[in-house]
Amino acid sequence: MAELGKKTVVVDADLTMANVGLMLGLHDKKITLHEVLAGKAKVERAVYRSFHNLAVVPCGLSLEGVESMRLERIKPAVQSLSRDADFLLLDCPSGFGEDTLAPLSSAQEAAIVLNPDFASITNAMNAKSMVERAGLRLTGLILNRVGRWGISSRKVGLTVGATILGEIPDDPQVARASSVGEPVLIFSPRSSASKAFRKLARVLVEHGK
Repeated sequence: MAELGKKTVVVDADLTMANVGLMLGLHDKKITLHEVLAGKAKVERAVYRSFHNLAVVPCGLSLEGVESMRLERIKPAVQSLSRDADFLLLDCPSGFGEDTLAPLSSAQEAAIVLNPDFASITNAMNAKSMVERAGLRLTGLILNRVGRWGISSRKVGLTVGATILGEIPDDPQVARASSVGEPVLIFSPRSSASKAFRKLARVLVEHGK
């Protein structure tokens, strides 16, 4: 989305199992979302620039950071960041605890990411119910690691009862890109996964108009 010229912010709201910073080479930053939620820093100090001028708010990796944070601080932080953004993406954890509900309360819409298998479909159906209880609009589903043997996207969509926004193939280039701290679009721009991510970005940008 940033590559398309949209002002895009990504917030790693997976407060206990953060990985966005690791994947974008921002794992060594001292001020993260943990410090913001602990009241030690304003959210603007936790914003870092990545590829294509993407704005990223990484989350800390320490247990101490988890223990000192206050979840009610997420919403005002997100509101502050969204003022100058075309799109703000919250990477939420899976599960149904307070650490998932707090980021959801800051969102307007939700997209559920799942693999095309029975376990993921079951989890997606539960996640859909949680999204609806939170009063959010479910934008749709994003199928990840789509391969030769997975359940068809049509069956996934019908079972969960939601639109398929995009399908990301099970591409080994994704793991290789993650190992060097780069998005696959930078590491291998012509890979099948990169093409699928670009297609998904166009869908989301068009949806946001």
